[in-house]
Amino acid sequence: MDMINLTIDNRPVSVKRGTSVLHAAAQVGIKIPSLCYMKLEDLNIENKPGGCRVCVVEVEGRRNLAPACCTDVAEGMVIQTHSMRAIHARRTVVELILSDHPTDCLKCAKAGNCDLQSMAQHLGIREIHYEGEQSTFREDTSPAIIRELDKCIRCRRCEMMCNEIQSVGALSAINRGFNAVISPAFEMNLDHSVCTYCGQCVAVCPTGALTEVDHTGAVIRALSDPSKTVIVQTAPAVRAALGEEFGDEPGTLVTGKMAAALRRLGFNYVFDTDFAADLTILEEGTELLNRLTAFLGGDKNVKLPMLTSCCPAWVKFFEHQFPDLKDIPSSARSPQQMFGSIAKTYFADKIGVNRKDLVVVSIMPCVAKKYECSREEFSVNGNPDVDFALTTRELAQLINLANIDFKSLPDEDFDHPMGESTGAGVIFGTTGGVIEAAVRTAYEVFTGKKLDRLDYTELRGMEGLRHATIDFNGLPIHIGIAHGLGNARKLLEDIQQGKSHFHAIEIMSCPGGCIGGGGQPYHHGDAEILKKRQMALYREDSGKPIRKSHENPYITKLYEEFLGAPMSEKAHHLLHTEYFDRSKS
Repeated sequence: MDMINLTIDNRPVSVKRGTSVLHAAAQVGIKIPSLCYMKLEDLNIENKPGGCRVCVVEVEGRRNLAPACCTDVAEGMVIQTHSMRAIHARRTVVELILSDHPTDCLKCAKAGNCDLQSMAQHLGIREIHYEGEQSTFREDTSPAIIRELDKCIRCRRCEMMCNEIQSVGALSAINRGFNAVISPAFEMNLDHSVCTYCGQCVAVCPTGALTEVDHTGAVIRALSDPSKTVIVQTAPAVRAALGEEFGDEPGTLVTGKMAAALRRLGFNYVFDTDFAADLTILEEGTELLNRLTAFLGGDKNVKLPMLTSCCPAWVKFFEHQFPDLKDIPSSARSPQQMFGSIAKTYFADKIGVNRKDLVVVSIMPCVAKKYECSREEFSVNGNPDVDFALTTRELAQLINLANIDFKSLPDEDFDHPMGESTGAGVIFGTTGGVIEAAVRTAYEVFTGKKLDRLDYTELRGMEGLRHATIDFNGLPIHIGIAHGLGNARKLLEDIQQGKSHFHAIEIMSCPGGCIGGGGQPYHHGDAEILKKRQMALYREDSGKPIRKSHENPYITKLYEEFLGAPMSEKAHHLLHTEYFDRSKS
């Protein structure tokens, strides 16, 4: 192995050739501060533009200071990471950034989670020695994301996520000099661009330049209105991350405490989106089996592979970028929207509440869910199936606002009937989980035999692209899995070119799936946090008494009393949707 020997802060260090100074220092426990740098090693995500110059270090024999994030080590190099010269340069750089930055920290959405604020505190900056004109940009509010570009420090993390990881191409550096900013082309509004609202730009933005649209105020108004019945659903990934906002270790399951907290907030019914995930499997799984049966019967017009449709950011991605493939994904709505539709029909009738007086709130790990519930097709006469979506972060803020001591709450269960779910519904929150849940049901329905195992480990993992073949009693079913839209693009291009051999493909927009959603607690580039959240969902799945969606008794009752059968006319009307060509929007 080609190793490089150098000295960092008077310590001998030996690292692989090609290692950056930043990483070489980290290997011996020396933390060099940085703003623009970001890395998710296990997901092959790394951003090292060297633009902010906060990570500069002093290299013996070099006239200028070197940015540690994009300077590779060299044999015999002698480095001082915290010399007075380096510290002075860092303070100067941060002061210059702050001189062109709003000072409304008290009401900024990122207050307490702002990397720039933390850096100023770390460097002990108490005054700004530079004064001058400040750049000013208009605020842009879309259905899911707010852009306050006066707070943009041009670190380009968002651009890297949007272009290199997600391959969406909504953001880039535009203009020059003092007017330079990261924005859609021609500074157009985000909702006029190809943005998918996946929220990965929000997740990595170090300041308040990119934040989610806040529905908290609207939810508080609904909860305080005695004429409204307010119900809530919670996505599977939320329970594996919410505890982080209250000091718990990543991967701590807080399902029971979350249900208790939601009751303390005043929700009339506390339900689980996992119920709707089970319902999704019945509809989506039946659709897949129908396509497979027709294909095996010789129908050459069958659209295969069938793609999952649970992720609204992924849906918007193919509507913009692959509209010629819009008849390939399943027509099944996402669990969020299935829940809303059933809540405002079946459940509203059960409790005798008029649709317009029933308010449905979602707790989601996803920023795009705010956009999804605003889509016109998911409403009846202007009344949306899901009224408001809060992110995991917003729920934590609401719990704190209500002065609820989260960690001391007893574990409570969800209400029935829409709170009962299976282990298959739980694993919807991680990459590979949707298709594994589908396989558990599709196998038994297709073959008429009981599964001899429920854990399909070959479908699990964190690799961006995965594939597996599942034996359906002699019939090999080829499955593809992608998380991150850049990886999804590769599979879609294969379909366009006739190269795909898959029967079914699961796609999730965010790294790791919903566990890494744009509305989750900030993981600050730590892939281990995502892995721990993932394992938490598998633990909850393994502890469930029922682990197959088609065995959920409340789902069975829903079909018997209301829907008839999967893919029936009524089920298709309430639980399925259509997609649109947005390529010219």
